[in-house]
Amino acid sequence: MSEAAVPRYQAVKDWLVDRIGSGELRPDDRTPSENELVAELGVSRMTANRALRELAAEGVLRRVQGLGTFVADARPQSELMELRNIADEIRARGHEYRAEVRELAAVSAGATVAAALGVAVGDRAFHSAIVHFEGGHAVQFEDRYVNPAAAPDYLAQDFARITPNEYLTRVAPTPHVEHVVEAAMPPDRIRCALGMRIGAPCLLLHRRTALSNRVVSRAWLWHPADRYRLGAAFDVAPVKEDRP
Repeated sequence: MSEAAVPRYQAVKDWLVDRIGSGELRPDDRTPSENELVAELGVSRMTANRALRELAAEGVLRRVQGLGTFVADARPQSELMELRNIADEIRARGHEYRAEVRELAAVSAGATVAAALGVAVGDRAFHSAIVHFEGGHAVQFEDRYVNPAAAPDYLAQDFARITPNEYLTRVAPTPHVEHVVEAAMPPDRIRCALGMRIGAPCLLLHRRTALSNRVVSRAWLWHPADRYRLGAAFDVAPVKEDRP
């Protein structure tokens, strides 16, 4: 490796980042090991270890015990097993969050909304349409309908300041949450709001929350598939074998 006016561990980091940026190393590809970096770049094992550790801490790489080091997927990810506030998720990643409220009004429930909320067709429902941004990029279009009986002051909230999730969790904590994910083509209004090209797919998360057998809200959460992920991590209890 040629001499440079930077610390050698930083030069190793730059070497790896350059290969990720060029596409030579792609998300989930295994990176060179410490020994391979030593042989390839002529650095010490301590230097190689520091470079890998720092890139992992910065979210560029992920280290898996016993398997090696891999290129991290740069797309933001939301947890499926938890009812997380998107603003908190984005800020936890060290990025700026903002929201644009596209619609906030009372509507007459059509057949789909009535079935989703467990109300009669024609009953009053609250509707909000909000675009959530991470670091200047639109990452979610939230299309939500709320049961007025569960959150009567919903329309009085400033959802550019507080998210619907945060507000509803405060006024109507929901012990029952349903999540379903599918790949879907967004309607034009949603595609345009998310700044997506024609023909690009979304990850659509269906979320239904309920309290004491009453539906609180039903949300359709649209995410551009090329810049967002949905995932979960959980522990599995060992299976106990029956013994004679």
